[in-house]
Amino acid sequence: MSQAFNQRRAYGKLALAAFIALTFCLAHPASTAYAKKRKLAKYGSIKILSTPAGLPIEIDGHSEGLTTTDYRAFDLGPGVHTIVISLPNGQRWTREIDLEAGRIKCVAINFRPGPVVTSPCPYPVSLLVDAEVNEGDIITFSADTAYSGTAPLNYTWSVSPREAKILSKTENKITVDSTGFGGQRITATLVVDDGSGEAACRQTAEASSLVRVPERREHPSTQFDVCCSCSFDDQKARLDNLAVTLQNDPTATTYVIAYGGRTSRIGQAELLGTRARDYLVTNRGIDASRITVLNGGFREEDCVELWMVPSGATPPQPTPTVQAGDVRPARPAPTRRRRGRRD
Repeated sequence: MSQAFNQRRAYGKLALAAFIALTFCLAHPASTAYAKKRKLAKYGSIKILSTPAGLPIEIDGHSEGLTTTDYRAFDLGPGVHTIVISLPNGQRWTREIDLEAGRIKCVAINFRPGPVVTSPCPYPVSLLVDAEVNEGDIITFSADTAYSGTAPLNYTWSVSPREAKILSKTENKITVDSTGFGGQRITATLVVDDGSGEAACRQTAEASSLVRVPERREHPSTQFDVCCSCSFDDQKARLDNLAVTLQNDPTATTYVIAYGGRTSRIGQAELLGTRARDYLVTNRGIDASRITVLNGGFREEDCVELWMVPSGATPPQPTPTVQAGDVRPARPAPTRRRRGRRD
């Protein structure tokens, strides 16, 4: 193969050094009053920018014009969408993005071409990987080698930490499981050589991805019922309804939060909570381990709140409205002494 031919072949190959950042953008929550009136979003958004600009974009197989150095937003229905961006060196960057309604996900691409290769050795080797992933995601490391020689190349991969599991491997690509590595970086190292033993023909590339700790989502409990200054017969009817709901969802639990009134007797909250629990266990057959009773403190009058707590939900907290120092407990009724009967 002539030198001129090798030079023309090498001239057409550019070393790729691109950093792809896939991040999540969350809109600021609206005020409470507005949020109650606003309808739930039926779509999400994917925002894309690149440096340099002018890279062709395809979404789900349809051309969407070119990238710019500012984010371009694409409103899409919830589900998995395939994003393809054509890079200046002829490669196509592809990623599937799972989009949720009301959420925004961003893609930022910074492409830097390497120098033109004029000889087989040394040759540039680069790795392409997402800058950040969520724990549990599969991390894909892709290699690009601008090699103009004729000898077959050997690819040797390794990952750090060593406990990270390589799920699949080809010459120029590996996939790694990020499960259990939240808050850490997973780094891949690739050694490429042509088998000649020359130092210039042995090249190394390294790239890493930060594994984000899973976002904790709050799953609130639901207030099933509340009864203030109620007779026990009224409370039993509400407890019957609660028992039916618990029986229909064996994974859920219930919280009974009892409050004493401003002028109630001492220990009224404990009395109300215990009575409600005993009724659910004895009369309705609910396992006691599924019932949590809390003394909620004081309110203006006696109150009992009944809460449904689905599996994984955040338990409710008491919300007293009267400070303990403002409580004036009622005095117990005097006990009448019975006079003994005389025969």
